[in-house]
Amino acid sequence: MMEQLLFGFQVALTSQNLFYCFMGVLLGTLVGILPGLGPAASIAILLPATFVLNPASAIIMLAGIYYGAMYGGSTTSILVNLPGEAASVVTCLDGYQMARKGRAGVALGISAIGSFIAGTLGLVALCFLAPPLASLVLAFGPAEYFALLVLGVTMVLYLSGGSRLKAGVMAAMGFFLGLIGLDPVTGIQRFTFGTQTLLDGLGFVPVAMGLFGISEVLENAGNAGSQKIYTSRVGKLLPTRQDWAEARFPILRGSILGFFVGILPGGGSVISSFLSYALEKRLARSPELFGLGAIQGVAGPEAANNAAASGSFIPMLSMGIPSNAVIALMLAALLIHGIKPGPLLITQHPDLFWGVIASMYIGNMILLILNLPLIGLFVQILKIPYRLLAPIVVLFCIVGTYSLKSNVYDILIMVTSGFLGFILRSYKFDLAPLIFAMVIAPMMEMNFRQGLIMARGDVWEFLGRPTAAFLWLVIVLILFSPLIRRFTGWGRNSFRQ
Repeated sequence: MMEQLLFGFQVALTSQNLFYCFMGVLLGTLVGILPGLGPAASIAILLPATFVLNPASAIIMLAGIYYGAMYGGSTTSILVNLPGEAASVVTCLDGYQMARKGRAGVALGISAIGSFIAGTLGLVALCFLAPPLASLVLAFGPAEYFALLVLGVTMVLYLSGGSRLKAGVMAAMGFFLGLIGLDPVTGIQRFTFGTQTLLDGLGFVPVAMGLFGISEVLENAGNAGSQKIYTSRVGKLLPTRQDWAEARFPILRGSILGFFVGILPGGGSVISSFLSYALEKRLARSPELFGLGAIQGVAGPEAANNAAASGSFIPMLSMGIPSNAVIALMLAALLIHGIKPGPLLITQHPDLFWGVIASMYIGNMILLILNLPLIGLFVQILKIPYRLLAPIVVLFCIVGTYSLKSNVYDILIMVTSGFLGFILRSYKFDLAPLIFAMVIAPMMEMNFRQGLIMARGDVWEFLGRPTAAFLWLVIVLILFSPLIRRFTGWGRNSFRQ
């Protein structure tokens, strides 16, 4: 493994990949800082720009945007009391209160240092867990892989932040959109309405740009003014010895918790940051200080959301299953480049697998260097009015969509998806299950059809294999867990606060 990791550093330290790693983390930091943009929207907008790159450089830059946004989101939360992205919501509770007490610099410093430590620990765990997990998945056939994909969808629905019924509706819509085009076995047209544009399926990039880019612009169009920024002097950035004593164990606990939550499909940075905050409040000697500027309330969640970003790469790289909407976009980028993520990725494309992991080590160091000295610059960036950013985002979406196939209908698909996304957001529908289901729908169908062909139409073959049967048992337990809790009372009082 060490030899492979050294090979990965050789790939990541080439001038081209180093440049795209730097650009990714820089763009990610800016995305995290600016309210109204998020990593999903930014990656969707920049997807077309990566098609001219080699796959390793493309994923290195997209990954940099993802974990860079985790870093940058804390700056807005602490200085403006407005999360730059969803995972930084919890940081507002104590980070802004620290800023009001004149400790903005310490809050920003412990956030950056905690994020660096958590990201590094997450990458070490990624190196150890991804290869053996990929070796295990190599023994899977279509029946096991289909059950694994169904388990991923089930976890997304179960861990959805809002209504599970709405999440199920979004997943069903995503499956429908993902199955438009030609039948992979018979070649029959499905839902194409006689148009050549839909013969090869509904374009993922136009849909993603519309759902995340255009809908973000429409949703934030009312916030045309600049935000009210905490303008007092930021002060020193390095935490004191006392601050470090209070924050070191929350950082460690947040790193472990966030990494394992990030592995779960549907888990991600948002859930991990909330769980970390709840855990630290429960374990604290003075829980009444939380919400009033407790440094543990900043250190733990920030470590958790960055560790979750590292952990979320494991299911994609080793099993080909995205764990959240951002990873689904990266998986789509790999598929567009002709690379199928999964257990064979390590052996067939070791330069991409180990190069991406090594670049994340380098990117974490770049982020630590960027975030501490450039706080003053980032404060000035926060003053940019959204009315100036919105037209630029729309322009990037239009140019990026048209550049794919030079097809005007793709722009129409993007605009329609944007208005649809805006309407769904207005009614509190989560878009992550939709994009998740749209990406894995062709994979699920292919494995289901292959399994049926191999079993000569016997559906029970999907349950007869031991590993597949175990996965289906887990799925049933997850689906019926609310009834189990209701009748047994288990977990009724857990984390009530």
